[in-house]
Amino acid sequence: MDWNALTVAIVAGDRREQEIARCAAATGATVRGFGFPWPEAGIPGVQRCDSAAAALAGADLALFPIPGIAPDGALFAPQCAERIIPSRAMLEGMRRPGHIILGWADAGLKAHAAALGLALHEYEWDKDLMLLRGPAIVEGMLRVIIENTDITIHRARIAMLGHGTIGGLACRTLVALGARVQVVARNPVQRAEAYAAGAEPQEFAALPEILPGTDIVISSIPSRVLGAAELALLPQQALLVDLAAPPGGIDREAAAARGLRAVWARGLGSRAPVTVGRSQWSGIRRRIEALYGGRA
Repeated sequence: MDWNALTVAIVAGDRREQEIARCAAATGATVRGFGFPWPEAGIPGVQRCDSAAAALAGADLALFPIPGIAPDGALFAPQCAERIIPSRAMLEGMRRPGHIILGWADAGLKAHAAALGLALHEYEWDKDLMLLRGPAIVEGMLRVIIENTDITIHRARIAMLGHGTIGGLACRTLVALGARVQVVARNPVQRAEAYAAGAEPQEFAALPEILPGTDIVISSIPSRVLGAAELALLPQQALLVDLAAPPGGIDREAAAARGLRAVWARGLGSRAPVTVGRSQWSGIRRRIEALYGGRA
């Protein structure tokens, strides 16, 4: 394939996108960026644009962040002064056939892409890439816990909601640090995996018995599983850590109303932007090569 013939727009994100941009530019492609932190020295081979529309104009490929899209349709861009909401007008300047590669798309973006003849390629749930960025997410989770508690992780009573790829990595780390972990999962295989990792498996029906004695609740489930009724059972000093993509697994408004400490720990892969950016690029590059036929 001829990378030199491609124009790539990288829109929104955090410091991971800096590394993705460096990797993309190294292929020889024309690369433009907007909406992620820009280093003082710039990024060799990458043009900084003053708007998302300018970055996307004439682009063959748009790369959007892996963290999920917010309820209002905004892309993950925590350090950008404006909310970047992909609109039909913003996307229509892309070349056809065009491709958008991202973690996952919401209904609005899917509708715009379908109307404009742009193909969406989602990779949020690729297990290999999850595992590659997993250590950075777990390290970031530990930092959140340490900064927001007055107790040690050792011997802390932790309720883990969900035991997927990231939840499993987090569970094993917490058990290794001496935490008393109860894993709440619907899937019996996941509960068995939690048991094998040294945690105590539970079904969701057990939450009323578990929560009153819990110090820390960690959710990795990207749908609401902990609402006001469950939050009312927690001790006032409990910490809530939501690792999930929007809308998250914890009702944060209800937690705030109760005066509970709740941290929506999105984008923890930014803890190690070079490592995680390169791992994300490996998945992005694989998709581009499949689209354009072969290796550079």
